[in-house]
Amino acid sequence: MSNSSPITIILVDDHAVVRQGLRAFLESCSDMAVVGETADGRAARQLVEEFAPDVALVDLIMPGQDGVETTRQIRQASPRTQVIIFSSFHGDEHIFPAMRAGALSYLLKEARPAELADAIRKAAQGEAILHPKVAARIVQELQGNKPAAPNPFTELSDREMEVLRLIANGLPNQEIADKLFIGERTVKSHVSNILSKLHLADRTQAAVYAWSEGIVRKE
Repeated sequence: MSNSSPITIILVDDHAVVRQGLRAFLESCSDMAVVGETADGRAARQLVEEFAPDVALVDLIMPGQDGVETTRQIRQASPRTQVIIFSSFHGDEHIFPAMRAGALSYLLKEARPAELADAIRKAAQGEAILHPKVAARIVQELQGNKPAAPNPFTELSDREMEVLRLIANGLPNQEIADKLFIGERTVKSHVSNILSKLHLADRTQAAVYAWSEGIVRKE
């Protein structure tokens, strides 16, 4: 990128109001240009292949394809495109998978506009910016100061344990809802709580965890 060329950016966030606000702010910066946006992580790769932007600003929690897989797809499609995770979440189950997938920087949505602009300018030069909470966790991990492993029998409610057992047995959300006589949205909420409390990235990890910890056993 030459000094006279604007930093090209794509926005990947499933909330239209967030994308609108980001676009308005970034386009007020004379050295930046938003060349594309999408609410769907799966469409991000196509945008990257079309525009090869300098920076992709990616949310983590999106329906369909999450930000971790989206980051991986972006980096495969355009290694020159630097990914900044821009999320409200900063648990271990979000930070480390995103960084392993190839994200350069990790900002929380509480960041000030000037901080975001600075992170984009640095990303365009290949320099990383991490929110202090994220940086602290990465340093702790490198130093071996991991938080105590969660105990599922004390962390999870009885209902969450039921849901975890059914996940481990391969049931999708709708079947879990039918079996427990609750709504599918309630099941999704329970699944989200389980992943957060146990620091897991997805349902597959939850299933493996349940079997390895003896929460479910073969008959």
